Amino acid sequence: MTRVKTKFICQECGLETAKWLGKCPGCGSWNTMIEERAVQKSVSLPLAGSVPVLLTEVECSGQERCQIGIPELDRVLGGGLVAGSLVLIGGDPGIGKSTLLLQTAALLGKSGQKTLYVSGEESAGQVKMRAERLGVVSKQLFLVSETNLDYIENFVRDIDPAFLIIDSVQTVFDPALTTAPGSVGQVRECTARLLRIAKGQNRTILLVGHVTKEGNLAGPRVLEHMVDTVLYLEGERHHAFRVLRAVKNRFGSTNEIGVFEMRERGLVQVTNPSQIFLAERPVGATGSLVVACMEGTRPILLEIQALVSGSAFGNPRRLATGLDLNRVLLMIAVLEKKIGLILNNQDVYLNVAGGVKIDEPAVDLGICLALASSFRNQAVDGELLVIGEVGLTGEVRAVNQVEKRILEGAKLGFKKCIVPANNLRYLAKELPLEVAGVNSVGEALEIALGG
Repeated sequence: MTRVKTKFICQECGLETAKWLGKCPGCGSWNTMIEERAVQKSVSLPLAGSVPVLLTEVECSGQERCQIGIPELDRVLGGGLVAGSLVLIGGDPGIGKSTLLLQTAALLGKSGQKTLYVSGEESAGQVKMRAERLGVVSKQLFLVSETNLDYIENFVRDIDPAFLIIDSVQTVFDPALTTAPGSVGQVRECTARLLRIAKGQNRTILLVGHVTKEGNLAGPRVLEHMVDTVLYLEGERHHAFRVLRAVKNRFGSTNEIGVFEMRERGLVQVTNPSQIFLAERPVGATGSLVVACMEGTRPILLEIQALVSGSAFGNPRRLATGLDLNRVLLMIAVLEKKIGLILNNQDVYLNVAGGVKIDEPAVDLGICLALASSFRNQAVDGELLVIGEVGLTGEVRAVNQVEKRILEGAKLGFKKCIVPANNLRYLAKELPLEVAGVNSVGEALEIALGG
């Protein structure tokens, strides 16, 4: 009797070994090596029409974009969906991935394009119930509940859709492999077959991907390298706002974000995020001020809230929500060393209102002023906007696109703005609000808190 050959595959990074190992030599994870049957790979044939041609003779007429009809989503994608592309959308459970793709499928169907929605987690009846609740029923939208990739390929061949949506890629399996759906081998092989469908048949495919408890996409890391675009839907479960962020995009910028609000009728795009995020801002509260950050080409105003209180323990707590904690610790050190604020016996809590995450250094000055405001129990002027990056010597460094940030603040009624002094030379002579340039954190404190 012929012995079945097996191999061991790490479920975190996809590394293959001939024997079991307690610790993966590739990623260092423990107890992630799972035994799988070794399947002889079939020889793949070239894609239809795949012959070497000169670059100047390549025709790209089929690569035009198709706008979905949701401007926030179209902007994140770089202007719309590109024909023949493979898009992966990830996010926490219940964040709204399936809702967003069902709304997308219905809009694509209403535009006259055939769309096939494959659900591996719900029945067709359950998807129909959700579609009726969202009000996104379309006559060109086909539904099927299937996880076998061979059957899915047959459906694609029979229906001939321009757009294919798989929800989710971890539930789809290749019957030629003996491993369970969702394993590293299954996810890798199924994505590879879907990639050949997208490129060989010029179909646009959108995949839903699960994430791990660390927030990374489940499956092998090669999954993100195989697809053309990777989008993350972020947000707090107890907040209504969702942020769609591109972390990889071969056809556009990775700096753009789309803001949505979760309502009873699904995800609704937010055309003016700054106004929404500042709608519930308290008046005259200490530790609260507004900063201007850039997300791609869009300026967004956000409220930073700080709370500094005496610590009852030897090691004071430092907690930041929506901000990089390491960056916050640097700002605390700058305030202690350069300004003289004694924070080594104070608990420090920072929060970005609305559940938004900021990773831009241009909010450093806002963090410093919010901490000083709470520590001194002195409120900052509610009509003041703060922009600036802070260095370790306490200097305020210039930031990019400062004029766009200022104009966004002027539209929302702000009267004064603190900016780095080096940015003043690049600003227009006439601005709709009063601009003050500062060279150090101390100068900014003098303006905002009077010293």
